[in-house]
Amino acid sequence: MAIKSFQGRRAKDVAKKEYHAPILVEDYMSKKLVTFRPDQSILDVMESFAKFRISGGPVLDDSGFLVGIVSEADCMKKISESRYFNQPIMDTNVENFMTKEVETIPNDMSIFDAAGIFHKTGRRRLPVLKDGLIIGQISRKDIVVAALKLNAQNWK
Repeated sequence: MAIKSFQGRRAKDVAKKEYHAPILVEDYMSKKLVTFRPDQSILDVMESFAKFRISGGPVLDDSGFLVGIVSEADCMKKISESRYFNQPIMDTNVENFMTKEVETIPNDMSIFDAAGIFHKTGRRRLPVLKDGLIIGQISRKDIVVAALKLNAQNWK
């Protein structure tokens, strides 16, 4: 006599979602960015730095592509030039002072690799790209916060 199973019908295998521990750049990056345009006034940029309490931001063209990054250091250059020539700060465009060779990182890079880049380059912030488009920005502070959160987890 055959043995009957009383377990009932088994559920079909459900595709398991891939899970990753929150160690990727995209898990800790800032997504709401203050961005600038190449034709924007450097004075407007300085005002935005003060208003939003930031020290830099990406410069995007009309299509939303990253064309540079502007920082307080770029503004310091403008301020010192104005002082050297004994002239008021001229209302010039961001494209004249922004850094055009921008180092970026992908969204799926680990925070550990990003920390190595920050250490090696001395940068304070890096734009984060996905498929060539900017989706956020990560700073050294974001990496420190991520490390603290990971340290608080219990690894078994």
